[in-house]
Amino acid sequence: MSLIKSISGIRGTIGGNVGDNLTPLDAVKFAAAYGTWIKARNKEAKEINVVVGRDARISGAMISSLVTNTLIGLGINVIDLGLSTTPTVEVSVPLEKAHGGIILTASHNPKQWNALKLLNEKGEFLNGADGLEILDFAEKDAYTFAEVDDLGTYKEDNSYVEKHINEVLNLELVDVDAIKKAGFKVVLDAVNSTGGIFIPALLEKLGVECVKLYCEPNGQFPHNPEPLKEHLGDISKLVVEEKADFGIVVDPDVDRLALISEDGSMFGEEYTLVACADYVLGQLGGGNTVSNLSSSRALRDVTVKHGGTYTASAVGEVNVVTAMKETNTVIGGEGNGGIIYPASHYGRDSLVGVALFLSHLAKSGKSCKELRDSYPEYYMSKNKIELTPTLDVDAILEQMAEKYKNEEVNTIDGVKVDFADEWLHLRKSNTEPIIRIYTESGSQETADALALRAIYEIKVIAGL
Repeated sequence: MSLIKSISGIRGTIGGNVGDNLTPLDAVKFAAAYGTWIKARNKEAKEINVVVGRDARISGAMISSLVTNTLIGLGINVIDLGLSTTPTVEVSVPLEKAHGGIILTASHNPKQWNALKLLNEKGEFLNGADGLEILDFAEKDAYTFAEVDDLGTYKEDNSYVEKHINEVLNLELVDVDAIKKAGFKVVLDAVNSTGGIFIPALLEKLGVECVKLYCEPNGQFPHNPEPLKEHLGDISKLVVEEKADFGIVVDPDVDRLALISEDGSMFGEEYTLVACADYVLGQLGGGNTVSNLSSSRALRDVTVKHGGTYTASAVGEVNVVTAMKETNTVIGGEGNGGIIYPASHYGRDSLVGVALFLSHLAKSGKSCKELRDSYPEYYMSKNKIELTPTLDVDAILEQMAEKYKNEEVNTIDGVKVDFADEWLHLRKSNTEPIIRIYTESGSQETADALALRAIYEIKVIAGL
């Protein structure tokens, strides 16, 4: 079974059996549930508008046709951005005064996957309560379609490449002049998706020379599309060969940003947010930040350096955004390369991240590697431990929290234990008896050792 239904949308592999995979019937059903939810919360509206956009994966055109025509069948007007990015759709919803948005993308998943990611009228991901309402509509098949005279309309809008880029260029802390004067040369790996359209267009406006690698938006991903070190050998090599200032890597829907230093080494996904936050806080003279519990401590260090307050949220973009709003945060995001900059919008945005990073690099006078070396050095280890289905995972986590009660313990999302020089985060899976184990320390060896210690302690508690 490869169909995952959650409060944030529906995700699955293309083909196969209805209810087990993302088949055409499943796409129609979930689009109908979302459209019904939109109509229910906008009963007084004379017309209801929803923005739809997609990444370049092979199944995108098929899924888009199914989704848009289902919405039209409900009497909803569709504004179709075509090949787009997740942050572009997020930006477009309020600009269009739309009642919601759907992004057709499975983010960093391989090409056989696709998904419907759902937005509210603010262009933000749905909260838990809203997502559960949609799941309930889908479970009950509770939809009423429009009669022939009340069908929705369909409009294509290809203007949002320019509109999104202009929105980024107009941000106060994006120093276009400084970037142009620096004369940067970069290599871009857009994994043959829509980043190959949007990022080069942004770089051209900034006067940055762009060497394109895998920028044809045909959905044929040349490597695993998750922007991790083990998948990025080609761009690391090309950055050195081209004598580029650095490399840019985005995932298929362009909400995660990874960087490669001029020597071919990874700047590190975790440090994308750290560098952008360092720049923003430095320009503003301080401010608050948020990232999730599994993100690097380096963001906290940089925030404290600038006199601000750091807050850790539960894992998940909607949780990060909620915490950002509560703490009046100036920049936040996730350690997977997701930059959320409220001066633009409350969503991870690689275009914003690229522009802020270029501004930082131009104004610092440092090379990419020198900038990376200026930040605290941390190393992460990510593991998991499989338990038998009969074990009470919650009880095990409670005992781990009790074991470390004399340390700084956070239980808003599993158990996070902060030690003086390292941390441990334990989270349970929602679908199987697994505890995910994240650690961070001053060296890879000590991070791995902390993870092994936690695995041993969990096994002792579980009697394994």
